[in-house]
Amino acid sequence: MASSEEDVSAEDKENNRKKTKRPFVTAWLTVYNIAMTAGWMVLAVAMIRFYIQKGTHKGLYKSISRTLKFFQTFALLEIFHCAFGMVRTSVIVTGVQVCSRIFMVWFVTHSIKQIQNEESVVLFLVAWTVTEITRYSFYTFSLLNHLPYFIKWARYNLFIVLYPVGVAGELLTIYAALPYVRKSGMLSVRLPNKYNVSFDYYICLIIVMLSYIPLFPQLFFHMLRQRRKVLHGEVMVEKED
Repeated sequence: MASSEEDVSAEDKENNRKKTKRPFVTAWLTVYNIAMTAGWMVLAVAMIRFYIQKGTHKGLYKSISRTLKFFQTFALLEIFHCAFGMVRTSVIVTGVQVCSRIFMVWFVTHSIKQIQNEESVVLFLVAWTVTEITRYSFYTFSLLNHLPYFIKWARYNLFIVLYPVGVAGELLTIYAALPYVRKSGMLSVRLPNKYNVSFDYYICLIIVMLSYIPLFPQLFFHMLRQRRKVLHGEVMVEKED
């Protein structure tokens, strides 16, 4: 009996500790999502303004690259949010999504300047920007317990078009980078060397492209399942009422 009472007491203490921490977690997540929404909105305005002024997409990436790199890299915090239980999302799914974006920004578009004016870069930039404004707005209003239906609808419908468009842009950009990487041998390590290891960045990019074959359907259908659960579940409740 003593052992049981100690267990209950320990459980109560743990629950009280979680309740105490939760307001701080909610506050942090709200600030984070507001900041990320604002950041991607700044990017959207910058892209629109650039195209209106210049009438071309050439030079667009260079004009927004600092802001893009900052906010996309800042998204690494989302992996920690999952790992520490601040949000109920898979660490693996979040890690794959965030790291693939960071790879595209730093190791492809930033590193290979010859491809920065490719139309495919604009393709994934537009898809990312609309997606992230919608996603972070959704999280912000959800945390504030005041979620407009049109944001909820956008969150679970726009991805049907934006996700494939973004993936197409990423793949086409990596494909455009292959000749430059092969010719320059950039980021590759050749034998012989004192570490006795080799690394071919050209082959690495091909492997990354091939990895989209199993990963894209899994992530896309995961979102479709979430869409059915959220939107169709709501319709069923309305019909019952």
